[in-house]
Amino acid sequence: MATAVGAIRTLIEFIKQSDASTLSELRSTLQDVVSELVKSINTSYTSVTSGCELFLRFITLKSIEDFNKDFSEYKRQLVESGHVFLRKAMHAREKIAPKVEQFIRDGAIVLTHARSRAVLEVLLAAAKKNRLFSVYVTESAPLGQMMAESLRAEGIPVTIIADAAVGYVIERVDMVMVGAEAVVESGGIVNTIGTYQISMAAKLHNKPFYAVAESIKFVRKFPLCQADIPTEGPSHQPTMDYTPPSFISLLFTDLGVLTPSAVSDELIKLYC
Repeated sequence: MATAVGAIRTLIEFIKQSDASTLSELRSTLQDVVSELVKSINTSYTSVTSGCELFLRFITLKSIEDFNKDFSEYKRQLVESGHVFLRKAMHAREKIAPKVEQFIRDGAIVLTHARSRAVLEVLLAAAKKNRLFSVYVTESAPLGQMMAESLRAEGIPVTIIADAAVGYVIERVDMVMVGAEAVVESGGIVNTIGTYQISMAAKLHNKPFYAVAESIKFVRKFPLCQADIPTEGPSHQPTMDYTPPSFISLLFTDLGVLTPSAVSDELIKLYC
């Protein structure tokens, strides 16, 4: 989400510096900025896309008519609304952590994939509540190593495993908990490559598969298969994959604990 926060800060600063003299001109230039931000990360399945869309919707809830058509005052209000939205986005993870605590019991073994700041905050919050648990982290170099170091620094027992070893350890774990780059309309998630195969192993062994994501990552996309997820670089190597909703037990979000089928309703509330 750090990238999305950076993008939102860019939009706020753009509004401050904009020479636009009409609402339509400002909206047009803002859309151009959003397009460039999304283009710079080379995929539409990220929190930058959804974050920018939600930001623009949030700041324009008030009509310019409310300000007696004083456009300079309207722009000032847009900036204020932008900062409110930014603060909500930055504190989203803090809202998620308490919702997950009851699912992590003493003695639990958690498997997580690569590195997710949202999952990290959830696990650290559980440790601060004196929950005793251990974690398997997939190597997913170098992300897994970074995740493991963050957990060890707080005294949480961690074992790094090769991505290919998930099938070997899955029967030992009590749950799988992963982050998400995006939560899509179907209730599925787009995340670091390898997430999908972990979800399949969890399903086969009847292990709960949880996704942790901020609502800023809810995107109006509906991938049907892996081919719908963009690849990156000249070699077109996949860096993300799509996990269908049928493999996800629950999603922990700042909007609440959701089943995959509830995501579409939340998207309607966010965007409409």
